[in-house]
Amino acid sequence: MNKWYQHLFVLLKKIGLLLFIYGVCRLLFYLFNQDHFSDISFTELIYLFVISIKFDLSVIILLNSLFIILWLLPIPFREKLSYQTFLKWLFIVPNSIGILANCVDLAYFQFTLKRTTADVFNFFGGEIGNDLGHLLPVFLVDYWYIFAIWIILTVILIRFYGKKEQKTSIWTKKVFGIQFLVFAAAIAVSILLYRGGFQLKPINAVDAAQYTSSKNVPFIISTPFSILKTLDLESIEPHTYFEKESDMASIYTPIQLAQKADFKKLNVVLIILESFSKEYIGAINQRKNGYTPFLDSLMKESLVFPNAYSNGKKSIEGLPSIVASIPTWMNEAYITSPYGSNQTNSIASLLKQEGYNSSFYHGGTNGTMGFDAFSHLVGYDNYYGRTEYNNEKDYDGNWGIWDEEYLQYTAKSMSQKQQPFFSTIFTLSSHHPFEVPKKYTGKFKEGDMPILKSVGYSDFALKRFFETAKQMPWFNNTLFVLCADHTGLSGDYFYSNLLGSHAIPIVYYMNNSNLKGIDSTVTQQLDIMPSILDYLNYPKNYFSFGKSVFDSTQTGNALTFNNNFYQFVEQDYVLQFDGTSTIALFNYKKDSTLKNNLMTIDKELVKRMEQATKARIQTYEQRLINNKMTTN
Repeated sequence: MNKWYQHLFVLLKKIGLLLFIYGVCRLLFYLFNQDHFSDISFTELIYLFVISIKFDLSVIILLNSLFIILWLLPIPFREKLSYQTFLKWLFIVPNSIGILANCVDLAYFQFTLKRTTADVFNFFGGEIGNDLGHLLPVFLVDYWYIFAIWIILTVILIRFYGKKEQKTSIWTKKVFGIQFLVFAAAIAVSILLYRGGFQLKPINAVDAAQYTSSKNVPFIISTPFSILKTLDLESIEPHTYFEKESDMASIYTPIQLAQKADFKKLNVVLIILESFSKEYIGAINQRKNGYTPFLDSLMKESLVFPNAYSNGKKSIEGLPSIVASIPTWMNEAYITSPYGSNQTNSIASLLKQEGYNSSFYHGGTNGTMGFDAFSHLVGYDNYYGRTEYNNEKDYDGNWGIWDEEYLQYTAKSMSQKQQPFFSTIFTLSSHHPFEVPKKYTGKFKEGDMPILKSVGYSDFALKRFFETAKQMPWFNNTLFVLCADHTGLSGDYFYSNLLGSHAIPIVYYMNNSNLKGIDSTVTQQLDIMPSILDYLNYPKNYFSFGKSVFDSTQTGNALTFNNNFYQFVEQDYVLQFDGTSTIALFNYKKDSTLKNNLMTIDKELVKRMEQATKARIQTYEQRLINNKMTTN
């Protein structure tokens, strides 16, 4: 084909090749995560595949922008072998990385229920990067098939890239003019495809909700699209829903007022259970043979909140929510965001003012997830990790020290603390790769998911911890709070949807106290800090994005953020909000599968819940941007 359009035609074939590979990745993504997308009919599946082409073209153009310009550049030199060899690798290398990103989410999506965003790059540097270097071989072994799929798709990319192009006819002024017009037209069309149409702003992930429910948005977009579209999210672009501060404050305020009753100097032990979904808890789900027999028994003597939700899907999102009442209502985790060094208060810093000593216990390798740096940042006096444990024979070979041995260490360590003290314990053995010590092989129920035996082991370690703690002189003067950092893998439809995937247990326990029973009030991780301080009758004002569960004047609620959508839960309803307008309202008590959208039926409820959501979002964004996250 030695015509004026041959160069353009070859380029279109290469873009077509990428569309085909992206389509294969999307099909695999659907097959790997079919339980999450089980509500998509065959007809809708075909429709979403067609719609996804628009989003794939956008990211393909963006990822190959330099290649397209250099390929179409109207100069004779483009026909040189060296130039075409350079272009070949300029095409293969970035696109193979894009394919790898798609392949990674075949497995990783089930942990976060969203496509990976640009904040993933925060894990490649600093102390957090050390985890990646150590765990990468483990992931490659466990998910070898993901790597194999990537190799196969990359080989296809190289194999069908094409051969060296034929020479264009002699470069006369006419030929050059035609080639220049082709170049200009192709660039203009490319810009249009990148933007996704003629609308005011280029398409983003949130635009996918025009074609399906927010739950299925990850099916339409690709991982390269998600990453590249969030690369510039270094700072929040604040929403202004309320012009008057007073109007917003009348709906929601993060300032918590001092208690007038006498302050109770109780010890506080906050136990964060890695990946402990509400789904796994037998007592909450009325399941006799659950995977957490000890936690089930403890709940009989505790105040339990079965309608509790995490404010994130990752440990680095859960930790600040729990200990400092700071959520991640944005695409980047608060800890790794530009606001991670903001002045804040936390349980540790506030109780320090009342004479408490505070400690953070996590058996992971020091620096894991940046927990040590964050704990010091928010006011903990001491951090105890794998280094401080100082006994490598109890190392699990992946993350850190086995829970059983490490929890025994924490119980004994706290006995050396002067009372009152505040301690946070973060377990780790129920994390991937979901192993248990060899001496316990076959001891714990496995169920249909590998995480379940690890949950059973961590529950056993928790039992041993309480057996030891009960022998300590500080036990009867201690408030224990137990919750999950986020949910884990799911084998149930409700616990896989956008609401159920945030459902966690939150438990308040104190020996020989009135903290007993089941409270159906909606609560969230953000409420843990103000609830602890309220129970202690904390005597000063403080800052918290949550509310105390012990405050009878408050209506319990929860606000989560995932896939660029907000979910506001209150009483029997959950409202889904895309940052601009409400897209759905469900009565999740009667409609657990979230299929019956009530937003056009109960408009008054929609308006009230939307205003409550907007007030929280705007307050959050303003406070982060202006570094006003304390009462000072």
